Amino acid sequence: MLFQLFTFPNGTTTKNRFFKSAMEEQLAIDNQPTQALVNLYRTWALGGAGVLVTGNVMVSPNGKGSVGDVVVSDDRSLAMLKAWADAGKTANTLMIMQINHAGKQSPKAVNREPVAPSAVPLVGMDGFINPPRALQAVEIEKIIGEFITTAKIAEQAGFSGVQIHAAHGYLISQFLSPHHNQRNDDWGGSLANRMNFLLKIYQGIRENVRPDFLVGVKLNSADFQKGGFDENDSLAVVAKLSELGIDFIEISGGNYESPAMLAEKSSTRQREAFFLDYAEKSRKISQVPLIITGGFRSEMAMNDALKSGNLDLIGIARPLALIPDLPNQIQNGTYQTLTTNRIKTGLTPLDKKVGAVLEMDWYMAQMRLIGEGKSPNPKLSAWKVLFNTIVANGKAGLSTGRS
Repeated sequence: MLFQLFTFPNGTTTKNRFFKSAMEEQLAIDNQPTQALVNLYRTWALGGAGVLVTGNVMVSPNGKGSVGDVVVSDDRSLAMLKAWADAGKTANTLMIMQINHAGKQSPKAVNREPVAPSAVPLVGMDGFINPPRALQAVEIEKIIGEFITTAKIAEQAGFSGVQIHAAHGYLISQFLSPHHNQRNDDWGGSLANRMNFLLKIYQGIRENVRPDFLVGVKLNSADFQKGGFDENDSLAVVAKLSELGIDFIEISGGNYESPAMLAEKSSTRQREAFFLDYAEKSRKISQVPLIITGGFRSEMAMNDALKSGNLDLIGIARPLALIPDLPNQIQNGTYQTLTTNRIKTGLTPLDKKVGAVLEMDWYMAQMRLIGEGKSPNPKLSAWKVLFNTIVANGKAGLSTGRS
């Protein structure tokens, strides 16, 4: 089933079921897209995936989550955006821009005063991320407009669609969570109010782009955080988005404080994918195209997941940073199931402290190599990546939280 065509509700067709999920590249320069991003996405398109989703593209300079984020708030880089979109659409591939606002998940070197639905600080981020201030209602409306503007520019640049990032603890996810959103106005309180921010963004985009322009959402199955956005909340949001005609939903989970998107659950290890149980529940209430991302490694597991009927496309992220032509290899019969181990320095205390960040940096280093026209290096030293990260972050004021 991996190489069957799939048609989205708006009539757009993808050539196969491989959905390259978003990975943060941090390859922007001065917030703008670069030739390295063009090279990277052309390589992935030639590698055979049916759909490519970019890493974070922020809708506002004030919404950045890292120094290397692309920001699209106006058309100043339209030519490079067109080149990026064209590269991602090589070989009849769909190219989706993921649009996002970090909210309070914004390091102090990037944003001295991050914003959030409520002034609830992130746990364990002292010295790295400043406590946020609560957004005023007029600012919320402004950010909704920024999401719409970015989507319109993506359409103008030739992207096939946008994915609204409502997962992983970023701003929309913060609005959805009763832990992070403690407002008592139209934007907080009941789940209906908490999802209002996401729905206004979706509806605003949908009203301002062509019918054949894909508009999807990345959503947490849960935050895995006490008092946070839970599975029942998530399923209710899926039902509402389905009612409104969303083109696709990708499921993930977790946030900075509880990063489930970086951890494998023992209950799903044998089936590889992390969120298949949720997919079964979601399919009972919605027929919207569903993507599950996280854990897929073998061709058999991918096909079995599709045969279950509970999802429509297979979300793959990190394996494509090591095997950019993974879909082609499967089609050609040359793919050998990728085994990925946690990236570690070998020093337990250090790995406990920086393990998740080091792993993300290691995969971003692989993407940088591809963007430079080189091959990925599975044997790349974790120590070398850590050293380069410390040097780079020290220059940006990130390693110690000082600017």
